[in-house]
Amino acid sequence: MSDEPVSERDALASAAAEERTASARNEHAAGGDAPYVPAVGSAGSAWWETREDGDDPPVALHVGEWRDGRWSYLYKDDTDYAADVDDGGLEQRGARDDEAPFVIGPMIHAPVWTWEVPAYFWFGGMAAGSSFIALACDLAGDHRSARIARTTALGAVAPAPVLLIMDLGRPARFLNMMRIFKPRSPMSAGAWCLIAFSGAAAGSVALDLVGARRPARVVGGVNAVLGGYLGSYTGVLLATTAVPVWARSKLFLGPIFVCTATATGAALNRLVLVAAGLPDGHPTREALGRVETAAMGAELMLSVINERRLGPLAEALEEGPPGKQFKAAKWLVRTGLALRFARGRGGRRVHDLASVLYLVAGLLFRLGWVGAGTRSAGDDEQVAEMARGRTA
Repeated sequence: MSDEPVSERDALASAAAEERTASARNEHAAGGDAPYVPAVGSAGSAWWETREDGDDPPVALHVGEWRDGRWSYLYKDDTDYAADVDDGGLEQRGARDDEAPFVIGPMIHAPVWTWEVPAYFWFGGMAAGSSFIALACDLAGDHRSARIARTTALGAVAPAPVLLIMDLGRPARFLNMMRIFKPRSPMSAGAWCLIAFSGAAAGSVALDLVGARRPARVVGGVNAVLGGYLGSYTGVLLATTAVPVWARSKLFLGPIFVCTATATGAALNRLVLVAAGLPDGHPTREALGRVETAAMGAELMLSVINERRLGPLAEALEEGPPGKQFKAAKWLVRTGLALRFARGRGGRRVHDLASVLYLVAGLLFRLGWVGAGTRSAGDDEQVAEMARGRTA
């Protein structure tokens, strides 16, 4: 016999089962009928017979309660049970408002993403940000910087399909995603946007190479529109899952990812333009410095606000490896902001260092968000609370 303690519920259920078994044996010994009738009928038939009086015996070990009945899927609008809830039928059916005293997990499967996914998010964000920069440079009349930005966008997006295929495991899986298009699925629409963005980026660079300046600018403008989706859909994709920390950040994930994409795109293009000989004090160079600083500062502010509103769910963003990555990213952003405003004393190289820090911070933010989702999915209590609609 096991020495493990038996819960009161299990003890009561076991006692009730033993009592019914003993009653059945006594009745059978006295020549009476058994308290149950086995199912009858021909093979493959769905018909059966029960006791004539309609009073079937209770099932052994049945608890007798249905906890958490209010948020059961049976009471959604697409079932007949929903009407009974309004008429008080929920209590008539034996359901209770009280909740289960404990949660037995696992409730959901944790995401199995590895480093390829946050790296894909990072490269895709830089590519999207570069397309924004190219369009802005064209509108400002700096067509040379716009051409360099279009080339940078193509170089940044080039690793993205490779990383996505590496995460899927087989190239055939990526090709299968191209067989259908689901506008309401961020994953399907994002995969198609990646293909369209890559094609438009390659087309604009090819037009620049053959000297078709005006068509290149038009295709670059289209690419910037596609970049708006490419830079934000990854955050929307996370928010559409059942992972609590992602789902409860749905109002902020899209804007946060757009800010990071804009900041990393501006930082990357600023460094590329500096390497290409753009002189110190050039309007484009100064504008890119302001854009990267403002976008990364906005990302930091949105992240802090989101963490505060998450309450207990924010633990996934503050503990373990994701917490270290978020903390490091925030300090890199703060250091970059300080270097940006200290440029007058440190010279232009200080600003170049700030751009590098912004790029590293963007990667750490992506790693932190993906890692936090894995931790949050393993918190069964928070998953249950989110299902009950309790978490803000």
